[in-house]
Amino acid sequence: MKKILGYAALACLITFGAACTQERKLPIYGDREAKIIKDANGNEKIDTIYKTIPDFKFLNQDSVELTQDVFKNKVYVADFFFTSCSTICPVMHRNMKTIFDKYKDNKDVMFLSHTIDFKYDKPSVLKKYAQKLGVDVPQWQFVWGDKKEVYSIAEKDYLVAVQEDSSATDGYIHQGWLVLIDKHKRIRGAYDGTKPEEVEKLKNDMDVLLAEKD
Repeated sequence: MKKILGYAALACLITFGAACTQERKLPIYGDREAKIIKDANGNEKIDTIYKTIPDFKFLNQDSVELTQDVFKNKVYVADFFFTSCSTICPVMHRNMKTIFDKYKDNKDVMFLSHTIDFKYDKPSVLKKYAQKLGVDVPQWQFVWGDKKEVYSIAEKDYLVAVQEDSSATDGYIHQGWLVLIDKHKRIRGAYDGTKPEEVEKLKNDMDVLLAEKD
């Protein structure tokens, strides 16, 4: 949870630092480690290795197995939700659709929504949900998976808290982060999907990320 709360603090530092530079660059979130590598001439140097989103296999809204390969060399926005959610999910996805509308048909951009309702949100349910939202297209993938796998990748890799809770209004608790992932599978930002101003910031940051050189 400390890592999740740290998104906001780190963003403040980066915003301050960006004001001092002409070219803005987004931070890279998550764990990192320093490794000694050798260049083409055999000289040793220290390189920073950043945490990346691991390989995964989920079923999408068309009951087709979806893997990390679909997002290779793509910038994408990921979130966690469930179709029967009556609290933050409808707001999140209305706001997320404005991002989709801006980058619709952009071959370098994708969207990935993971359901946390492993009991009800099977592919056929996700299909109807995507159709109702008006985004049943390859660019926006809705995926279902085993509880352990989905909850693990949410908390350990995307740094989003999710939980099954019978005392909650709809039986589940989750955070409304929209997580921005770069072409190297690294987290470059997280934004409150329920707040329009945060969604606008995400759009601006996506432009920065898409213009970023490797």
